[in-house]
Amino acid sequence: MLKSVVRAVGAAVRVSSATTSTARALPLVCPTLGSPNSATTRPFTRSLWMLSSKGASSGYRPKLFSSKALNPSVSCGCGGLHTEGDKAFGAFLSDEIKEEMKIQKNKTLPKMSGGWELQMNGTEAKLTRNVAGEKITVTFNVNNSIPPNFEEEVDQGQQKSSEEEPDIVSTPNFVVEVTKQGAKHSLVFDCHYPEDQVSHGEGEEESDIFAIREVSFQPEGDSDWKETSYTLSTDSLDWALYDHLMDFLADRGVDNTFADELMELSTAAEHQEYIKFLEDLQGFVKCN
Repeated sequence: MLKSVVRAVGAAVRVSSATTSTARALPLVCPTLGSPNSATTRPFTRSLWMLSSKGASSGYRPKLFSSKALNPSVSCGCGGLHTEGDKAFGAFLSDEIKEEMKIQKNKTLPKMSGGWELQMNGTEAKLTRNVAGEKITVTFNVNNSIPPNFEEEVDQGQQKSSEEEPDIVSTPNFVVEVTKQGAKHSLVFDCHYPEDQVSHGEGEEESDIFAIREVSFQPEGDSDWKETSYTLSTDSLDWALYDHLMDFLADRGVDNTFADELMELSTAAEHQEYIKFLEDLQGFVKCN
């Protein structure tokens, strides 16, 4: 099975305010997120270390303690360095984990409708279903799936209350592989959630919340996308052909409903991985 091909990876950004656990804000970019079937969302509360929006790009890291406070004080048998900074870092992580668990809406991953079977391998997810002799496989990775579209507001020093902040939604790139019995090649679609998606007004036709970026035939069972196989880009594709490709996916269960549920699944999975990362980080800092 093909692994998820990520053609456009958003930069991961972490921003915090002066408080211990403040809310991070991201704009919702998909038009159906507010619908009854929309993806489960959560307030954006990640404040880990990145106290300045310039930190990720410039290499800047805020110094919470002066160099005089960094005298090592070994307190366990691990032989590692233990400082007052580590102690404060551990206390911060403890509070952060409690806040994230408090706002976690899905303790278990939500199920996909349509008979999709889910397999998780760390941050990578694989959905499979069989339709009339065809096997449809969808893979995606929750890493870098949070759109970093809030830097400008933070740079301007604007702050919002928790009630005003948009919720965080994971919108990963995903790959759809359609395999027919006896065929040597699979038809593979590289799909994504467009960042410039605009919701339609009342009475206007509903637009697709996901788009096809590339289409290619790939050897069935190969895990890597072969660059030697012809790849059809949809950037300058005839709209009639593009519509037929979208209908082809919809007939196999990959439609707006599927894309909406995939966002809900990815959002829940990404949040679980984030909490696990904080717990692992806390254990590493505290040397548990």
